[in-house]
Amino acid sequence: MYLYVPKQEGLATVPEELLEQFGKPRHVMDMLLTPERKLARVQTATVLEQLAGQGFYLQLPPPKEKSLLELHRKQLGLDD
Repeated sequence: MYLYVPKQEGLATVPEELLEQFGKPRHVMDMLLTPERKLARVQTATVLEQLAGQGFYLQLPPPKEKSLLELHRKQLGLDD
């Protein structure tokens, strides 16, 4: 899970409720976001819009994919 915040404001604009759910944040990196910059899992424009509008952007991890064994067991009606 990643929480993008403007460097100047830090966590000041992040709601307390979110921080409680998020857990203790750990600084990972600083990056200059421009519309031309590509991000791996989200459109940069989305992050920039959220930063401008609400002061943060929360990126959740992708949903966990089921293993082939789990899918096969489900097809056979063996899942619990």
